[in-house]
Amino acid sequence: MSRPTSIVTGASGGIGRALVSALVRRGEHVLATDREAPSDPSWPESLVEGQALDVTDPIAWEQAIDHVCERWGAIDRVYHVAGVLIPGPFVEAGVGQVALHLRVNLEGALLGTQLAVTRMKARGRGHVIAVASLAALAPIPGLALYSASKAGLRAGLLAAADELRPFGVAVTVVCPDAVQTPMLEKQIDSEAAALTFSGDAEVLTPDQVAAVLAGPEVLERRPLELWLPRRRGMLAKFSDLAPRVGFAIGGLLRRRGRAAQARLREERG
Repeated sequence: MSRPTSIVTGASGGIGRALVSALVRRGEHVLATDREAPSDPSWPESLVEGQALDVTDPIAWEQAIDHVCERWGAIDRVYHVAGVLIPGPFVEAGVGQVALHLRVNLEGALLGTQLAVTRMKARGRGHVIAVASLAALAPIPGLALYSASKAGLRAGLLAAADELRPFGVAVTVVCPDAVQTPMLEKQIDSEAAALTFSGDAEVLTPDQVAAVLAGPEVLERRPLELWLPRRRGMLAKFSDLAPRVGFAIGGLLRRRGRAAQARLREERG
Protein backbone atom coordinates (compact mmCIF):
# COMPACT_ATOMS: atom_id res chain seq x y z
CA MET A 1 0.00 0.00 0.00
CA SER A 2 1.42 3.41 -0.98
CA ARG A 3 2.19 6.00 1.68
CA PRO A 4 -0.19 8.98 1.94
CA THR A 5 1.21 12.23 0.53
CA SER A 6 0.71 15.76 1.82
CA ILE A 7 1.65 19.33 1.04
CA VAL A 8 2.19 21.42 4.17
CA THR A 9 2.45 25.21 3.86
CA GLY A 10 4.12 27.37 6.50
CA ALA A 11 6.47 24.51 7.39
CA SER A 12 9.49 26.58 8.43
CA GLY A 13 8.33 26.94 12.02
CA GLY A 14 5.53 26.77 14.54
CA ILE A 15 2.58 24.53 13.73
CA GLY A 16 3.81 23.75 10.20
CA ARG A 17 7.19 22.40 11.30
CA ALA A 18 5.61 20.38 14.11
CA LEU A 19 3.04 18.99 11.66
CA VAL A 20 5.69 17.79 9.20
CA SER A 21 7.43 15.97 12.07
CA ALA A 22 4.12 14.41 13.14
CA LEU A 23 3.47 13.16 9.59
CA VAL A 24 7.02 11.78 9.42
CA ARG A 25 6.31 9.75 12.55
CA ARG A 26 3.36 8.28 10.66
CA GLY A 27 5.75 7.30 7.86
CA GLU A 28 4.11 9.57 5.29
CA HIS A 29 5.50 11.51 2.33
CA VAL A 30 5.47 15.30 2.77
CA LEU A 31 6.30 18.26 0.58
CA ALA A 32 7.18 20.86 3.22
CA THR A 33 6.82 24.38 1.86
CA ASP A 34 7.31 27.99 2.88
CA ARG A 35 8.54 31.22 1.31
CA GLU A 36 12.01 29.64 1.48
CA ALA A 37 12.46 25.88 1.34
CA PRO A 38 12.19 24.49 4.90
CA SER A 39 14.62 21.93 6.26
CA ASP A 40 15.12 20.00 9.45
CA PRO A 41 17.84 17.42 10.17
CA SER A 42 15.25 15.15 11.78
CA TRP A 43 13.23 14.89 8.55
CA PRO A 44 14.37 11.86 6.50
CA GLU A 45 15.03 12.68 2.86
CA SER A 46 13.17 9.54 1.87
CA LEU A 47 9.94 11.01 3.28
CA VAL A 48 10.25 14.81 3.21
CA GLU A 49 11.26 17.29 0.58
CA GLY A 50 11.48 21.02 1.24
CA GLN A 51 10.41 23.46 -1.45
CA ALA A 52 9.87 27.20 -1.68
CA LEU A 53 6.23 28.11 -2.31
CA ASP A 54 4.58 31.51 -2.55
CA VAL A 55 1.00 30.55 -1.63
CA THR A 56 -0.37 33.57 -3.50
CA ASP A 57 1.09 32.35 -6.81
CA PRO A 58 -1.13 29.89 -8.73
CA ILE A 59 1.75 28.81 -10.96
CA ALA A 60 3.85 27.95 -7.91
CA TRP A 61 0.94 25.92 -6.54
CA GLU A 62 0.58 24.03 -9.84
CA GLN A 63 4.28 23.24 -9.81
CA ALA A 64 4.18 22.00 -6.21
CA ILE A 65 1.16 19.74 -6.88
CA ASP A 66 2.71 18.44 -10.11
CA HIS A 67 5.92 17.67 -8.25
CA VAL A 68 4.14 15.65 -5.56
CA CYS A 69 2.19 13.67 -8.17
CA GLU A 70 5.30 12.98 -10.25
CA ARG A 71 7.47 11.97 -7.28
CA TRP A 72 4.95 10.05 -5.17
CA GLY A 73 2.13 9.25 -7.55
CA ALA A 74 -0.74 11.37 -6.18
CA ILE A 75 -1.73 14.14 -3.78
CA ASP A 76 -3.81 12.92 -0.83
CA ARG A 77 -3.88 15.96 1.46
CA VAL A 78 -3.18 19.66 1.50
CA TYR A 79 -2.56 21.35 4.83
CA HIS A 80 -2.99 25.14 4.80
CA VAL A 81 -0.90 26.36 7.74
CA ALA A 82 0.86 29.44 6.33
CA GLY A 83 -0.45 32.72 7.72
CA VAL A 84 0.37 36.27 8.71
CA LEU A 85 -0.84 38.40 11.59
CA ILE A 86 -0.02 42.05 12.25
CA PRO A 87 -1.77 43.23 15.44
CA GLY A 88 -3.04 46.76 15.89
CA PRO A 89 -6.07 49.01 15.60
CA PHE A 90 -8.01 48.63 12.36
CA VAL A 91 -7.89 52.33 11.49
CA GLU A 92 -4.09 52.37 11.77
CA ALA A 93 -3.52 49.47 9.37
CA GLY A 94 -2.10 50.44 6.01
CA VAL A 95 -3.47 49.32 2.66
CA GLY A 96 -0.51 46.99 2.33
CA GLN A 97 -1.48 45.22 5.53
CA VAL A 98 -5.03 44.70 4.29
CA ALA A 99 -3.76 43.13 1.07
CA LEU A 100 -1.16 41.00 2.85
CA HIS A 101 -3.64 39.41 5.26
CA LEU A 102 -6.18 38.67 2.56
CA ARG A 103 -3.67 37.37 0.03
CA VAL A 104 -1.76 35.03 2.33
CA ASN A 105 -4.44 33.88 4.79
CA LEU A 106 -7.39 33.71 2.40
CA GLU A 107 -6.47 33.85 -1.28
CA GLY A 108 -3.44 31.55 -0.91
CA ALA A 109 -5.40 28.78 0.78
CA LEU A 110 -8.36 29.02 -1.62
CA LEU A 111 -6.04 28.95 -4.63
CA GLY A 112 -4.21 25.89 -3.34
CA THR A 113 -7.48 24.16 -2.60
CA GLN A 114 -8.92 24.80 -6.06
CA LEU A 115 -5.86 23.41 -7.79
CA ALA A 116 -5.38 20.41 -5.49
CA VAL A 117 -9.00 19.24 -5.48
CA THR A 118 -9.01 19.04 -9.27
CA ARG A 119 -6.57 16.14 -8.90
CA MET A 120 -8.38 14.72 -5.87
CA LYS A 121 -11.77 14.66 -7.61
CA ALA A 122 -10.31 12.67 -10.48
CA ARG A 123 -9.19 9.98 -7.99
CA GLY A 124 -12.38 10.10 -5.94
CA ARG A 125 -10.62 10.90 -2.67
CA GLY A 126 -8.61 13.55 -0.87
CA HIS A 127 -8.62 15.84 2.14
CA VAL A 128 -8.08 19.58 2.52
CA ILE A 129 -7.20 20.65 6.07
CA ALA A 130 -6.90 24.33 6.97
CA VAL A 131 -5.71 25.98 10.16
CA ALA A 132 -8.03 28.93 10.72
CA SER A 133 -8.45 30.41 14.21
CA LEU A 134 -11.02 31.06 16.89
CA ALA A 135 -10.85 34.58 15.41
CA ALA A 136 -12.72 33.04 12.45
CA LEU A 137 -15.66 32.25 14.74
CA ALA A 138 -15.92 35.66 16.41
CA PRO A 139 -14.24 38.90 15.25
CA ILE A 140 -11.44 40.00 17.58
CA PRO A 141 -10.97 43.75 18.10
CA GLY A 142 -7.29 44.53 17.64
CA LEU A 143 -7.00 41.74 15.06
CA ALA A 144 -9.61 42.94 12.57
CA LEU A 145 -7.64 42.07 9.42
CA TYR A 146 -6.62 38.66 10.73
CA SER A 147 -10.22 37.98 11.83
CA ALA A 148 -11.54 38.99 8.41
CA SER A 149 -9.10 36.77 6.54
CA LYS A 150 -9.64 33.72 8.74
CA ALA A 151 -13.43 34.15 8.76
CA GLY A 152 -13.34 34.29 4.97
CA LEU A 153 -11.19 31.17 4.86
CA ARG A 154 -13.56 29.28 7.14
CA ALA A 155 -16.65 30.35 5.18
CA GLY A 156 -15.12 29.61 1.79
CA LEU A 157 -13.86 26.16 2.70
CA LEU A 158 -17.01 25.08 4.55
CA ALA A 159 -19.06 26.08 1.50
CA ALA A 160 -16.66 24.18 -0.77
CA ALA A 161 -16.91 21.14 1.51
CA ASP A 162 -20.53 20.52 0.55
CA GLU A 163 -19.70 20.82 -3.15
CA LEU A 164 -16.78 18.40 -2.87
CA ARG A 165 -18.41 15.76 -0.67
CA PRO A 166 -20.03 13.86 -3.60
CA PHE A 167 -16.55 13.43 -5.14
CA GLY A 168 -15.03 11.83 -2.03
CA VAL A 169 -13.03 14.93 -1.10
CA ALA A 170 -13.28 16.07 2.53
CA VAL A 171 -12.60 19.51 4.00
CA THR A 172 -11.71 20.16 7.63
CA VAL A 173 -11.26 23.60 9.19
CA VAL A 174 -9.39 23.56 12.50
CA CYS A 175 -9.81 26.65 14.68
CA PRO A 176 -7.25 26.78 17.50
CA ASP A 177 -6.98 29.29 20.31
CA ALA A 178 -3.65 31.04 20.92
CA VAL A 179 -0.65 28.86 20.02
CA GLN A 180 2.91 29.39 21.23
CA THR A 181 4.46 30.53 17.94
CA PRO A 182 6.36 33.60 16.69
CA MET A 183 2.96 34.95 15.62
CA LEU A 184 1.86 34.92 19.26
CA GLU A 185 5.13 36.47 20.43
CA LYS A 186 4.41 39.50 18.22
CA GLN A 187 1.21 40.16 20.12
CA ILE A 188 2.66 40.28 23.63
CA ASP A 189 3.65 43.95 23.26
CA SER A 190 0.45 45.00 21.47
CA GLU A 191 -2.24 46.36 23.79
CA ALA A 192 -4.72 45.99 20.91
CA ALA A 193 -4.17 42.21 20.98
CA ALA A 194 -5.05 41.75 24.67
CA LEU A 195 -8.02 39.48 23.88
CA THR A 196 -5.61 36.90 22.45
CA PHE A 197 -4.28 36.31 25.97
CA SER A 198 -7.63 36.24 27.78
CA GLY A 199 -8.04 32.46 27.93
CA ASP A 200 -8.13 30.66 31.26
CA ALA A 201 -6.25 27.64 29.93
CA GLU A 202 -2.62 27.09 29.01
CA VAL A 203 -1.56 28.39 25.61
CA LEU A 204 -1.52 25.58 23.08
CA THR A 205 1.82 24.32 21.81
CA PRO A 206 2.57 23.64 18.12
CA ASP A 207 3.01 19.96 18.95
CA GLN A 208 -0.47 19.80 20.52
CA VAL A 209 -2.09 21.28 17.42
CA ALA A 210 0.02 19.12 15.09
CA ALA A 211 -1.03 16.00 17.00
CA VAL A 212 -4.66 16.84 16.22
CA LEU A 213 -3.98 17.71 12.57
CA ALA A 214 -2.14 14.42 12.01
CA GLY A 215 -4.27 12.34 14.35
CA PRO A 216 -7.36 10.18 14.01
CA GLU A 217 -9.77 12.93 15.05
CA VAL A 218 -8.98 14.75 11.79
CA LEU A 219 -7.69 12.05 9.45
CA GLU A 220 -10.20 9.31 10.25
CA ARG A 221 -13.31 11.22 11.33
CA ARG A 222 -12.68 14.03 8.79
CA PRO A 223 -14.96 16.52 10.58
CA LEU A 224 -16.04 19.72 8.87
CA GLU A 225 -14.79 21.81 11.76
CA LEU A 226 -12.85 21.42 14.99
CA TRP A 227 -12.33 23.95 17.80
CA LEU A 228 -9.26 23.83 20.06
CA PRO A 229 -10.13 23.86 22.88
CA ARG A 230 -13.86 23.26 22.45
CA ARG A 231 -14.85 25.41 25.44
CA ARG A 232 -13.17 28.51 23.99
CA GLY A 233 -14.75 27.75 20.63
CA MET A 234 -18.20 27.71 22.23
CA LEU A 235 -17.48 31.07 23.87
CA ALA A 236 -16.38 32.49 20.51
CA LYS A 237 -19.56 31.24 18.82
CA PHE A 238 -21.70 32.77 21.55
CA SER A 239 -19.90 36.09 21.15
CA ASP A 240 -20.60 35.95 17.42
CA LEU A 241 -24.30 35.18 17.95
CA ALA A 242 -24.68 38.14 20.31
CA PRO A 243 -21.98 40.68 19.36
CA ARG A 244 -23.11 43.35 21.81
CA VAL A 245 -22.95 40.88 24.67
CA GLY A 246 -19.58 39.75 23.37
CA PHE A 247 -18.31 43.33 23.35
CA ALA A 248 -19.57 43.78 26.91
CA ILE A 249 -17.76 40.64 28.04
CA GLY A 250 -14.77 41.86 26.07
CA GLY A 251 -13.99 44.52 28.65
CA LEU A 252 -13.45 41.90 31.34
CA LEU A 253 -11.51 39.67 28.97
CA ARG A 254 -9.24 42.53 27.88
CA ARG A 255 -8.31 43.25 31.49
CA ARG A 256 -7.47 39.58 31.95
CA GLY A 257 -5.49 39.60 28.71
CA ARG A 258 -3.49 42.71 29.62
CA ALA A 259 -2.55 41.13 32.95
CA ALA A 260 -1.38 38.01 31.09
CA GLN A 261 0.61 40.12 28.63
CA ALA A 262 2.31 41.91 31.54
CA ARG A 263 3.25 38.58 33.13
CA LEU A 264 4.67 37.32 29.84
CA ARG A 265 6.70 40.48 29.31
CA GLU A 266 8.08 40.13 32.83
CA GLU A 267 8.98 36.47 32.24
CA ARG A 268 10.65 37.42 28.98
CA GLY A 269 12.71 40.05 30.79
